[in-house]
Amino acid sequence: MDAMDVIGNIINITLVYATALIFTSMGGIVSEKSGVINIGLEGLMTIGAFTAAITAFYMQTKLGMGASSLWIGMIAAMIASAAFSCIHAVASVSFKANQIVSGVVVNFLAAGLAVYLVKLLFDGSGTTDTLKVVFGKIEIPFLSSLPIIGNGIFVAYPTTFLALILVVAIYYVLFKTPFGLRLRAVGEHPSAADTVGVKVSRMRYMAVMLSGALAGLGGATIVLTTTSNFSHNTITGQGYIALAAMIFGKWNPFGALVATLFFGFSQALGNIVQLYPWANDIPREFIYMLPYILTILILVGAIGRAYPPAALGEPYDPNKR
Repeated sequence: MDAMDVIGNIINITLVYATALIFTSMGGIVSEKSGVINIGLEGLMTIGAFTAAITAFYMQTKLGMGASSLWIGMIAAMIASAAFSCIHAVASVSFKANQIVSGVVVNFLAAGLAVYLVKLLFDGSGTTDTLKVVFGKIEIPFLSSLPIIGNGIFVAYPTTFLALILVVAIYYVLFKTPFGLRLRAVGEHPSAADTVGVKVSRMRYMAVMLSGALAGLGGATIVLTTTSNFSHNTITGQGYIALAAMIFGKWNPFGALVATLFFGFSQALGNIVQLYPWANDIPREFIYMLPYILTILILVGAIGRAYPPAALGEPYDPNKR
């Protein structure tokens, strides 16, 4: 394997690992731009991964469906995670509970519920049966033949291309549309937004549910492309890394994209390193720890000061404006 092939493989694996993080970090941005902290991204990814696995599995085994079951699984994951995120929305928006505590509860509840349902549906097994069909990589004509970046970027899972398009779409919606303006207004100065007729609670509910849908899509991506089944360790910290990527990117979609690619690169590098004989002297646990160590180092101060939305984490009471 020559140097060009190695670079192309690293780029490609980076995108594979970054895809789920992109979806989830975009969800985190939408929620937090509205002023609601969403620590529950990990749990919402878990619900999305579980729902996608169950939906695709039963459609493939009971209905004999093929690739179309994967897209239906993604839609089901979005719906289920959006619905599950209502727990966080009700607690933090309607009842004005501590948003961090509410998000942590969502994480624990999602993990426990998913594992319980898997054991219930699969006769006590801790994992779902393996899917017969998962997404394969597709090639973009002509572009895939380019040196290095052709194999690195333009031969990828369809979910990767969808994630990259989503970044542009989220940026456009947030900064170029009236909806995005209202969403950012309730996160910066909710009382002022309320004064001009913006329904603060409604906007925050919509933002949290959209955040849940996108995080669910992130979880579904992992199941439908790489693992092909769901178990208790399918989602292991990706939600927290996506949260870190959002902060790294300073609540900007393109900034978060760069951050997710960085974290994806750290995981890809760990995979590539293991291909070389000298890597056998390095405990695998240290290689697996690399993305999380980098997350801590970055958040400690390597990225400078990040300024969140002014009203982030603050419940809004219209009677006290």
